[in-house]
Amino acid sequence: MVLALGGALGTLSRYGLSLLTLLISQGVPWGTILINIAGSFLIGAFGTLTLASGRLPLPEEARLFVMVGFCGGFTTFSSFSLQTLDLLRSGNMSHAAVNVGVSVVLCVSAVALGHTLASHFNGGVARIAQVEEEELG
Repeated sequence: MVLALGGALGTLSRYGLSLLTLLISQGVPWGTILINIAGSFLIGAFGTLTLASGRLPLPEEARLFVMVGFCGGFTTFSSFSLQTLDLLRSGNMSHAAVNVGVSVVLCVSAVALGHTLASHFNGGVARIAQVEEEELG
């Protein structure tokens, strides 16, 4: 139940942010890119801060709610993949390259930044996930 609720809230949040970014998403799907960056930062920071050994330890159910439920519903890798394919099929190679490059580089950077900042508050803890299920988000 906790995963379904987190997923529903993540999905609603993604939809709302997508609507807000429609005006700037001309040719390149900036809404999807921003959502993926924000979700990447969130999972990096939250996963690190809320470890059992972290500064803000939370029960595993709460971590699953955010990391698998919310982030799984919020981030949009399947949308990113579909939009990239559509750009490629329509001959917009440069827009497809921007979408892939910006998304991959900034999302991995966002996870790293979130983890690094949260790790600082955790006394240098190098972990994000405690259990394998948290990596499904």
